[in-house]
Amino acid sequence: MTRTRKVLSVLLIIVALVLVAGAVTLSHNSACGTAPALPSTAQTYKAIVYRCYGSSEVLKVEDIERVAPADNEVVVKVHAASVNPLDWHYMRGTPYIMRMDAGLGAPTSTRLGVDYSGTVEAVGKGVTEFKVGDEVFGGKKGAFGEYVNVPIDRVVIVPKPANVSFEQAASTPIAAITALQALRDKGKLQAGQKVLINGASGGVGTFAVQIAKSFGAEVTAVCSTRNVDMVRSIGADHVIDYTKEDFMKSGQRYDLILDNVGNRPLLDYRKVMNADSTFIIVGGPSEGNWLGAMTVPLKAWVMSPFVSQKYQFFLADLNKEDLNLIADLMQTGKVTPVIDRRYKLSQVPEAIAYLEEGHARGKVVIEME
Repeated sequence: MTRTRKVLSVLLIIVALVLVAGAVTLSHNSACGTAPALPSTAQTYKAIVYRCYGSSEVLKVEDIERVAPADNEVVVKVHAASVNPLDWHYMRGTPYIMRMDAGLGAPTSTRLGVDYSGTVEAVGKGVTEFKVGDEVFGGKKGAFGEYVNVPIDRVVIVPKPANVSFEQAASTPIAAITALQALRDKGKLQAGQKVLINGASGGVGTFAVQIAKSFGAEVTAVCSTRNVDMVRSIGADHVIDYTKEDFMKSGQRYDLILDNVGNRPLLDYRKVMNADSTFIIVGGPSEGNWLGAMTVPLKAWVMSPFVSQKYQFFLADLNKEDLNLIADLMQTGKVTPVIDRRYKLSQVPEAIAYLEEGHARGKVVIEME
């Protein structure tokens, strides 16, 4: 063996060892920690906490010390929150690659939940945009709790329309903005275009049907038998029951396809796409713990240079302007959130377990007790 080959062999062994060490580090689950002792004089509230990765059994209701608002914060008394796939991904720490941000071995942030609605209970001295008593909604990590401190210059918070319930408002931020940005920003949706929404009965899907209709599109929705009437009631022009009909054989072609399911090979969709159509990947099956649903976007990235259609994946950007737009759509009756089930704060483990099953109709909401 030449000297060069020996050096290359050693380098390959080192790289392999580094990769194995990295894989072990990312996939390791530390034991659950214990809650820190609180001062005897502390004012507290109830919240969902997880101190290790795992199934919904790692979620616990704990007492959290209430903290006065910083200068740029408002304290919101939470009336309702909602569950998203994002929550169970953080709970389980999968795909493992996300642990580089969420924490190795155990979560660095032990609070869960993002979507919330409630009433402003206290304001920092630098806050002029909101006052005590204002009804608001938005997105903030730690929404599964009786209170949440919201820095208004860094986190999304907007006024809740008076004709929208707290439950409806709490169901919208992540799912509705995902649908809006997928259709408007990635899909460049125009009035009169034909849109196919695969997985139209879920959280993002029910918003996508209504938002697409508000843009003047002709909407075809794909769902199961039990959801046909519901999806038609929220405005879909055509509803395909996938248990009885294969939309791939309909002979119809679409300008835009929004896929919330990822249950068909990407190339198959070309049968129902125009030459310049756009395919937006929002959700997909979780194929293993390493990449999870990211395998579908990776396949689309590899395929894109060889087809005329656009295959795109994106992550929603939760921002104030778009959430205000969603609020306007709700206020005018163009969008009405679909709520499937309601759970109490102590039942968050059951709520997340239900969402993981993949059969929720619209949104799953958490009511504060």
